[in-house]
Amino acid sequence: MRNCSVSRWHWLLSPAWWRLWHRPCGQRDLTPWWPSVAELAAVVELRGVRKAYNAGTPIETEVLHGIDLTLQKGEFCAVVGPSGSGKSTLLNIVGLLDRPSAGTLAINGEATATLNDRALTRLRGHSIGFVFQHHHLITAFTALENVMMPMLGAEEFPNEAMRQRAALLIDNVGLTAWANNLAGNMSGGQQQRVAVARALAMNPSLLLADEPTGNLDTKSADEVFALLRRFNQEHGTTVLFVTHNPLLAERCDKTIQVIDGKLTG
Repeated sequence: MRNCSVSRWHWLLSPAWWRLWHRPCGQRDLTPWWPSVAELAAVVELRGVRKAYNAGTPIETEVLHGIDLTLQKGEFCAVVGPSGSGKSTLLNIVGLLDRPSAGTLAINGEATATLNDRALTRLRGHSIGFVFQHHHLITAFTALENVMMPMLGAEEFPNEAMRQRAALLIDNVGLTAWANNLAGNMSGGQQQRVAVARALAMNPSLLLADEPTGNLDTKSADEVFALLRRFNQEHGTTVLFVTHNPLLAERCDKTIQVIDGKLTG
């Protein structure tokens, strides 16, 4: 039986260990207090990741050079750097849309190198949400229908649960009154808020945002950023946020810079 007054070391301050050490003493005999492997694992871990196109040919181009990156649960990390520096390639690899040429990648402690395309698709669908610079909504569908799309066929969301989940997310992004409006009839800021709701449909542990405010005016950009920040803080969603806006980058927990395919900061 542990002593509740035992000192905490700095490496015990991850969310899982924080819950472990701060569980009320009266509860420790009622339920198991050991954290799961998934809770202790980093949400994203890259080691020595390289990406080269046309490898082994005279026109081989190496875009990423030995990237090491770890993101823990609940981190909100900005990615900055000039165009062509490798930011989008990095997000594609983290998002399991592309494979590294060398190095290792793990998502929630699961190594991805040996996973086939079907397994990668399943891991991506259940663990990762995407928000892009363009909303990529189906404009002939309503806002509610667009948010339901990622849940189609998911065992955990039968029809009624899927609709309820989508309605809740639409409400959380402040668009309940527009739930049944066609996406094509909404403003740019509203469309991007629907895109955020859609990205969160499967309750992902990781949200990848690639210039999500790039096409928006200042007010709409602030609203979208505030939504991402709120979900990050309330649900512990890890966010990797690519931006050219230094004011938004300053509001993130940490910032990494990509220069010529290498990380700094």
